[in-house]
Amino acid sequence: MNILVICQYYAPEPFRLPDICQALTAMGHRVTVVTGTPNYPEGAIYPGYEKGARADEVLDGVRVHRVPLIPRKKGIVYRFLNYYSFQLSSCRYARRLREPFDVVLINQLSPVMMAQAGLSWARRNGKKTVLYCLDLWPESLCAGGIRPGSLIYRYFARVSRRIYNAADRIAVTSRGFEPYLRQRLGVKTPCVYLPQYAEDLFDDVAEHTPHEGPYHFVFAGNVGHMQSVETILQAAELLREDSRAVFDIVGDGVALDACKAMAAGLENVIFHGRRELGEMKAVYAMADAMLVTLKDNPVLASTLPGKVQSYMAAGRAVVGAIGGETATLIREADCGLCVPAEDAEGLAGAIQNLLDSPGELDRYGGNARAYYRKYFRKDAFLETLVSLLEAACRAD
Repeated sequence: MNILVICQYYAPEPFRLPDICQALTAMGHRVTVVTGTPNYPEGAIYPGYEKGARADEVLDGVRVHRVPLIPRKKGIVYRFLNYYSFQLSSCRYARRLREPFDVVLINQLSPVMMAQAGLSWARRNGKKTVLYCLDLWPESLCAGGIRPGSLIYRYFARVSRRIYNAADRIAVTSRGFEPYLRQRLGVKTPCVYLPQYAEDLFDDVAEHTPHEGPYHFVFAGNVGHMQSVETILQAAELLREDSRAVFDIVGDGVALDACKAMAAGLENVIFHGRRELGEMKAVYAMADAMLVTLKDNPVLASTLPGKVQSYMAAGRAVVGAIGGETATLIREADCGLCVPAEDAEGLAGAIQNLLDSPGELDRYGGNARAYYRKYFRKDAFLETLVSLLEAACRAD
């Protein structure tokens, strides 16, 4: 197949899409990606990409075109300027595309408007679209402070409904997404469950073994408003006198500065900053358990953060302050402990339980890896994705 991929984010930004595109290319498909100038999560254009530099390049056999956009910087105004500048630039570029693509794959994170270029190109050229939904809109706005029922929320509910209904097929990363799309937005597009997988390097992390010294509880990923890293820091405050626990925060994002200020004086918290994908194997290897947190929001609870699959593939116990889909998974896989979202006291208690019974870390880690290999394998993901794309091609 000749596949057009639309997504605002791509390598060197820290997302899984490049691994998917490289895998499709290795299978013999031709892949072209239309994306934005890299600036996530720091909010500044990456060095070497300023003023349109490297707008066209080939990365591991994938052709990549980067359209200009306004970097996200800090604050909600720049965030929306960033969102809409990509939508306008990508739609303008897509109108000039003359290559005979067979199908369009839209990798939809935030914002949902990033899908528009793919939908417009497909409509003009009589082709089908597969939209891979990783973030639910408009609900993702609530974690950023937009009140449900507000004028802004209602506006983006209409935008989201139009975009989701315009796709020919939606693949969802969590089983909780489809009820939301159907019941809250009235979306009629057929949906397929397609959970994320972890890159191959995480499957190669050495098994956890007992050791002397402090135990490392690691959060890895975006430090944003939705992730509620503050809950981890509050738990660290409660455990500051327990020398057995160290909290490692690996990542960057809009809430990082506030989290650093909140953790001032806490000697059991270490901020490592953002690490490249190739460095993450070492990060996971040092971990005794991995942390996952989200804000207390009923719709956010329906999501399954992609980091969870990486945690499980690496064979590490998962400790969560999170509800819904992730909590169900942790309990079903028996791969760790989970307390309600934003429950810092409960999180501290769960960590203390593991410190008192460190043998459980090995058991949970083994269960995590076994469950991952049974249900979240990369080859199964690719098989389903290719089937969806091929079916879309046949439907022309």
